[in-house]
Amino acid sequence: MTTIADIRIPDSALAREATELVQDSASALIFDHSRRVFLFGSLQGRRRGLDFDPELLYVGAMFHDLGLTERYRDATQRFEIDGADEARKFLHAHGIGDDRAELVWTAIALHTTPEIPARMAPEIALVTAGVELDVLGIGYHDISAAARDAVVAAHPRPDFKNRILSAFTDGIAHRPASTFGNVKADVLERFSPGYGRPNFVDVIEGSDWPE
Repeated sequence: MTTIADIRIPDSALAREATELVQDSASALIFDHSRRVFLFGSLQGRRRGLDFDPELLYVGAMFHDLGLTERYRDATQRFEIDGADEARKFLHAHGIGDDRAELVWTAIALHTTPEIPARMAPEIALVTAGVELDVLGIGYHDISAAARDAVVAAHPRPDFKNRILSAFTDGIAHRPASTFGNVKADVLERFSPGYGRPNFVDVIEGSDWPE
């Protein structure tokens, strides 16, 4: 069993198959990021004293960006839903019940939504916490430098800021309408030529209602 920063990587058959699926379908960038999300989420869970299921957190972390990959991204829906749907299908295929599968679905579907996941089940909260730490640096100083260094040594992040922004752009530029009301609109506004950011007020004022 692999241990990184005093966090054990789940080694069940389900976890191993999740690892293989993501390795086979995602780039090294996404794979390493997803493993860091699990590790940072677990460290935050330990720091917060949360009782969470490491296996469910692992699947949530590993599948959370699957919707950015060519194999799993849909033509129109939000990329978060792509990954959430695949995770639920994967868990059901491995005999995981609806309640536990829905936890993982929700964790992935909400991982780009600020604040709300933190008020929900630990597995949901900690997928978002891992993403926020690795991508946005939120909670960076919650984790010791030694733990951060151990995670990054195991799963390096060379030029990560630029490369993950490029991966976001590639994964959603073909479905710009899916970014309405969420943070990925910022990505397309910066990196996708010709993208016109929809405005919530304009949608209300331009609806078919007369007043």
